[in-house]
Amino acid sequence: MSEKRTRQNALSFTLKLIIGLIIVSPILFGFSFSFMSPAERAEIPPHLLPQEPVTYTYERAVGQVPIIRFMANSLIVCAIIIAGQIITCGFAAYAFAFYRFRGNKLIFMIILSTMMIPADAIIIANYLTISQFRLYDTYTGLVAPYLSSAMGIFLMRQFFLTIPRELHEAAIIDGCRDLRFLFNIVIPISKPVIASLSVYIFIQTYNQFLWPLLVTNSNRMRTVQIGMSILKEAEIVDYGVVLAGAVLILIPSVLVFVIGQKYMVKGMTAGAVKG
Repeated sequence: MSEKRTRQNALSFTLKLIIGLIIVSPILFGFSFSFMSPAERAEIPPHLLPQEPVTYTYERAVGQVPIIRFMANSLIVCAIIIAGQIITCGFAAYAFAFYRFRGNKLIFMIILSTMMIPADAIIIANYLTISQFRLYDTYTGLVAPYLSSAMGIFLMRQFFLTIPRELHEAAIIDGCRDLRFLFNIVIPISKPVIASLSVYIFIQTYNQFLWPLLVTNSNRMRTVQIGMSILKEAEIVDYGVVLAGAVLILIPSVLVFVIGQKYMVKGMTAGAVKG
């Protein structure tokens, strides 16, 4: 029985390894090809590893467009949106989880229903609002429509529901106000869902293209995905340079996902059986 179990585990591990390699193979090939010269990339059959590695592709990627500035803009936007959603979604989720008021579930369902509205359907309305307030080409314009989300409220509410209501009632009896209870008790034990939401928001925001394209018009405010489009739209496209830029841009996303994947799974599944 033990031998059979060992074989099953070995087969399962091998299968997972193969699937994992298939999934990450485009990233690995892109990283490898970014170190190849144009002549080497054109060879038939192609090499999987560079025979004579070159680094000028990364120098050109940084030199052709201010990619470091674009990455800094994206990271600043991500940080502001993450902080904003944790605050706004945390307050909303706290109200839905710990208070019983008329229309509680109805309002919550209405908020959830907004998740079915495609982002592209409201992007023109958001753009007109940003233009009216003259927030074009600013960090405020980039982050304003995303400082709260139904997904964030849902995740945090579901986690808050796992906290015993008796704890809240005891805190109120002891004179602990709602804000103090939220910041001193609820938030410290909600690190998994906060980390999960942060990773989700970061990946979603870091990969935005259409909204930053609409509300920015200068390299001072553009984000990384706009930078990639500039690299690809050059008159003479060197795909080694494009791949080098993609590798540089991908580093923050990979680091955030690798560090936060454990918390992301834990936060997504927390409160799964709560209503």
